[in-house]
Amino acid sequence: MVYENVTAIQDKFAPYSPLYFIYAPYYYTKYAFNPVIWGPSYANGFSISGKLGRFDYAIEMKNASLSSRPESWLITENGFENPTFSSRVGFRPNEAWNFGFSASEGPYFRREAEPTLPPGRDIDDYREFVLGQDASFAWHHLQVWAEFYEARFEVPHVGNADTFAYYVEAKYKFTPQFFGAIRWNQQLFGTVSDGYGHNVQWSQDLGRIDIAATYRFTPHAQVKLQYDYQHETTGEGEDNHLFAAQFTIRF
Repeated sequence: MVYENVTAIQDKFAPYSPLYFIYAPYYYTKYAFNPVIWGPSYANGFSISGKLGRFDYAIEMKNASLSSRPESWLITENGFENPTFSSRVGFRPNEAWNFGFSASEGPYFRREAEPTLPPGRDIDDYREFVLGQDASFAWHHLQVWAEFYEARFEVPHVGNADTFAYYVEAKYKFTPQFFGAIRWNQQLFGTVSDGYGHNVQWSQDLGRIDIAATYRFTPHAQVKLQYDYQHETTGEGEDNHLFAAQFTIRF
């Protein structure tokens, strides 16, 4: 969920009131808003990575934040005036276990949002902060991995908007050709002031379970079946069910 669930955060327009920030997602299309991490980020930048014994590290500077949309990644669209810095440290005590800790911070507004910011403020005054922890375990036919993220957005006219998201996933190979996987996702949101003396959640808490099974007919062909159930997708009692099938041929 942390990679795909859109929140109330907007990068093209600053909210003009707390109530607008809280309720705007109910009236606009999802693409007007941002998740904590926009899937795999292909923003432009520089990175350094390496290993020191059982530790590995990575440091990078990019021209867009983790929540940025694809059109923000182009160097011609978004230069390095307001860069985002990210880093990760990993520890592998043995072949079965792997642990990691990551951090990122940088401005999340696009240039066109600048006229909507409060007087005397600019894009660099409002930043996205993300802390992440990851762990994985592999033993014979079993693989287990998990990621946890704590994020904070500094929002004009609102203050700090906090959210916590995580997933835990397991995959088991029953035979050389047949394996299954299950994932539990959850995203929880903190509270902000609505401007009238009340603290309310700035987005709806969400939980989702994903189940999939794959059968590999040959090294070049396989079929996958998947079912997802998400609780209260857009409001109380509004659950979501997704069935998917995929057939893959590799040349």
